[in-house]
Amino acid sequence: MEQHFKEANDTGISFNWYVINTKPRQEHIALVNLQQQGYVCYLPVLSVEKIKRNKLTLVEEALFPRYLFIHLGIGANAQSWSPIRSTKGVNGLIKFGNEPAKIANHLINFFRDNELARQASPTPFFSEGERLLLTNGAFVGVEAIYQMTDGEERVVVLIELLGKQVKLAVKPTELSKQE
Repeated sequence: MEQHFKEANDTGISFNWYVINTKPRQEHIALVNLQQQGYVCYLPVLSVEKIKRNKLTLVEEALFPRYLFIHLGIGANAQSWSPIRSTKGVNGLIKFGNEPAKIANHLINFFRDNELARQASPTPFFSEGERLLLTNGAFVGVEAIYQMTDGEERVVVLIELLGKQVKLAVKPTELSKQE
């Protein structure tokens, strides 16, 4: 998946990656709207498990919440930057003083090259061996040890009952992480 980007081309336009600050939870909206205007953008994502509608579901989240990267040209023939700040979902370019913050091409390529590996092994909501508390049912307040996911709507945990460890299948929403 390695994709490298030009830093300059034969039209005299020099290209760099810059950082865009988005509105809260609007990274994807900003990405789509910028791309529709012809900008080249990149939003690194991470696959994580979340509880949605009482079951564990894989969702994609921004690796850097509220930020995405944009590939912009500098020069007389470069695409105008002015529409960026009024694009839906965008707060503006990140700047250091009056200069937009540049990101090296090799960092963007690193994020892209490693994105497949991150997606192949999503971040689980519960980890094997993690200590949890039951929050619903006959065993409210009992400590449980997470074992595995059992289908789409249940997980298997171990609880101690009469001096023995017993497997129990529960909905993920019936568990909470211990603090």
